[in-house]
Amino acid sequence: MGLHDFTKIPNGVNGIEDRMSVVWERGVYRGKIDPMKFVSITSSMAAKIFNIYPKKGRIAVGSDADVVIWNPNASRVISKSTHHHAIDYNIFEGQVVHGLAEITISRGKIVWTNNQLQTTPGSGKFVPLPPFSPIAYASHEQRAKSMRS
Repeated sequence: MGLHDFTKIPNGVNGIEDRMSVVWERGVYRGKIDPMKFVSITSSMAAKIFNIYPKKGRIAVGSDADVVIWNPNASRVISKSTHHHAIDYNIFEGQVVHGLAEITISRGKIVWTNNQLQTTPGSGKFVPLPPFSPIAYASHEQRAKSMRS
C-alpha cells in the first residue's frame, strides 16, 4: 500500500483538519478558556514551540500573513465520510464541534474556503524548524540546572 503512490500510505491519525474546532469546542465553547487563549494556543504559542515565531504565529510586517477567518457560531459533526484525510477513520468520529475555519489565508493567498482546498501543486513552502526552541528547552535546561545544584 503506497509503494508506487505515496498518497495511498495510511497516515497515523488525522488531526490538522479538526484540531482547531476540537480545541474551540473543548476550550472556548465549554467555557474553560477565552478566545484570546485559543489564539495563543493555536497560533503564537504553537509557532514559539516549533521555533518559527515571529515568521509564523503573528500578524505583523515581515510575518507570513497566515490568517484563519473563524466562525465561532458554525458547527458540524466530524466524520470520516466528509474529512479530507487519506485515512478511512477519524479519531473524532461523531463529535459535534462548534467553531469552524471559514477561510484560511497562507502567505497572503486564500487556500481554504467553502470547505475546499484551493491551492495548486507546488504552491506550498517548506518551513524549516530551527532546533532548540527556547520554549521547548527552557524547562529542560532549568530542570538540568536544578539537578546539578
